[in-house]
Amino acid sequence: MSSQDVPQGAVLAVVHEPVAPAPGGPLVLELRGPLGPADAETVAARLAQRHRAFGVALDSHRPGHHTLRLTPPAAGGFAALPADLLADLLAPPPPGGEILPVTGHQQTLLRAALTPAPAGAGDNSGSSDGSDGSDGGGVEQLYWDWSGPLDVARFAAAWQSVVDRECVLRACFDWVAAPRLVLHARAEADIAVCSPAAVTWPQLLRRDRARGFALHRPGLLRLTLLAAEPGGGAGAAPPRVLLTYHPALLDERGVHLLLREFYRAYAGGGVLPGGERRPDLRDHARWLASQDTTAARQFWARAVPPPRAATRPGRPGGATGQSGPGLLHTRLRAPETFRLRSWAALRGAAESSALHLVWALLLYRAAGVPGPLPVSFGVQLSGRDIALPGAAGIPGLLDSPLPMTVTVDPAAPLAGLLHQVRDTLLDLAAYPWASTETVRAWAPRPPAAPGPAPGPAAGPAAGPGPGAVAGPAAGVGPLCGAGSTLVRFDGPLVLPKVLRSELAAQGVHADTPRSAAGATGGPLTLAARHDTAGGLVLGLFHDRAQLADEDAAALHSQCVRLLRALPEFRQAQASAGQLLDLLARAAIPRMARPVPPAPHPALTVLRPGHPHADVICLVTAPGVPAGSYDLFVRGHRGPEEIVAVHGDGAPGVLPAALHQASGPGRRLVLCGCGPGGRAAYELAQRTPHAPGTVAAVVMTGIGDAAASASALARGVRSVLTPPP
Repeated sequence: MSSQDVPQGAVLAVVHEPVAPAPGGPLVLELRGPLGPADAETVAARLAQRHRAFGVALDSHRPGHHTLRLTPPAAGGFAALPADLLADLLAPPPPGGEILPVTGHQQTLLRAALTPAPAGAGDNSGSSDGSDGSDGGGVEQLYWDWSGPLDVARFAAAWQSVVDRECVLRACFDWVAAPRLVLHARAEADIAVCSPAAVTWPQLLRRDRARGFALHRPGLLRLTLLAAEPGGGAGAAPPRVLLTYHPALLDERGVHLLLREFYRAYAGGGVLPGGERRPDLRDHARWLASQDTTAARQFWARAVPPPRAATRPGRPGGATGQSGPGLLHTRLRAPETFRLRSWAALRGAAESSALHLVWALLLYRAAGVPGPLPVSFGVQLSGRDIALPGAAGIPGLLDSPLPMTVTVDPAAPLAGLLHQVRDTLLDLAAYPWASTETVRAWAPRPPAAPGPAPGPAAGPAAGPGPGAVAGPAAGVGPLCGAGSTLVRFDGPLVLPKVLRSELAAQGVHADTPRSAAGATGGPLTLAARHDTAGGLVLGLFHDRAQLADEDAAALHSQCVRLLRALPEFRQAQASAGQLLDLLARAAIPRMARPVPPAPHPALTVLRPGHPHADVICLVTAPGVPAGSYDLFVRGHRGPEEIVAVHGDGAPGVLPAALHQASGPGRRLVLCGCGPGGRAAYELAQRTPHAPGTVAAVVMTGIGDAAASASALARGVRSVLTPPP
């Protein structure tokens, strides 16, 4: 069986028997399908190349069954397999593909996309929402009307040409053991055409959003054409293009860069001249890895938000009774925008600083604390104005939100607050490649309080796993994340005049894309941009479960009201409190109180078995393909009891639960798909058990629910059933 014979979407299973090897001896792993001898040799060769400290030997028994022996360094000895080695073993790159690390803001977004569904969702896999490992809610949507003649075949060819040129459109994610970006050598453009007789525009938006993305498959951007209404009369709606992408892969500026390339290809007959773009994500990853972080660490040691910083623009309230994303738009007319820009410029700042000033005042007002108070909110930095030649043209996820913290004093002059937000933004702009993850890691930590010495359960296993980032430091205020808001000022990205002329000569006018409600990345995002007429458009994206439509409308209206009023405060001593007095009679919006996630039970019985049979333990973790464990349980026909344990449980709790589940004479088979496999392996390493209690650990790569369940069943059968 060659690489071309491997079924698309098939998933590898790896079986490990946790028996301590002899000193200097190898660790033995069984590879179970869908690899032929040549494919297995390719995997072994890659492991030997990337992990030179280990000796790698392979024995092929038959297609679908191979034995891999990993010998540790002579001076080392085996503690556990490194996470990156597990990742290379369970998720080998595709032919011609490359692997990049996922760091910073992209890691935050990927983790959010893989966060388990709320309790009661009915899936024990600990996976993301949606089917087949997709993330139903984490999508962004842009749309525009197509003006002029539309050749659908040429449209599709132009997008395929962009996919062939841009590696980001051939990328997907792997999170088996460590989050990674997988660049495929080839991918197909995902384009669909719908008839307005079959689906309305609101229905199309909802269906497309609910479809989500399978993050382990390349092509995390797709297009849907809603054809023109039949008849084509003067009042008929023109064709409309819906572009959907995952925010963990692309930012909006990156999407606009790709649109520019598409229009170049369309104007050229459907073909984009030249080869692959360079620099690209690979060059950016190398540049990022080479940065000296000393100055950034020193800056963030003093710039993290204090514990008492206000971060929410609403008073605590009850449940909203609503769900899904919400979107509000308001436009400041061109003369109003000009007055706001002039007011800020006369005080040495940009209009983006005026927007930050107003948002800081709204956070202060919601806190209801008299006197000076620090407030903190996220600001989006493009990440493309860095010392990497050509970085401005790299499509991908280069932008990052960073926390801006300023002190609001209602008695102080407005100009002072304006200069605060301006200077703080300039300080942040020195480190656009930093992220919330790195800021958390660099935040200062107070000395630990004296306490009792840790017991046996608080050994090394109690700390974060390999590649984990330390959580927020004690005494440090909230950073950009689930509890804070984000303010984004998007600069225009206009098509070059020559390209617009080429399109116009063919009767095509490139309309400006508009945003539909999408992933907010938190409770609320305020996005500002200029339209073609010179007006300032403010979009409020909000999570309706945290901020109801009525409160979002009130907050949006108050923000616009303060922006329109700012140019009237010309006196040097005009205070922040005087501006806030304009809202004295307006109600402060309410926001739902954060609800902590329900604790997971340490152990759940999914299917009772024979009292003397072995026990299959499915280890759950964020990112296990949705529905895979349900399919495995339904398809398993043996007498074994099947239980689920949660890999993120407290140290010491899981080993006790497993000991109780096994009982005298019963063996445990620890299993997991994707990150559940890594959690199962680590659990076996730290579980005190009698020799022979844990029969094996079965780990699989990542696929859709059916492929993952099939791989898991294949590995479990090899443990429970004697080989022929």
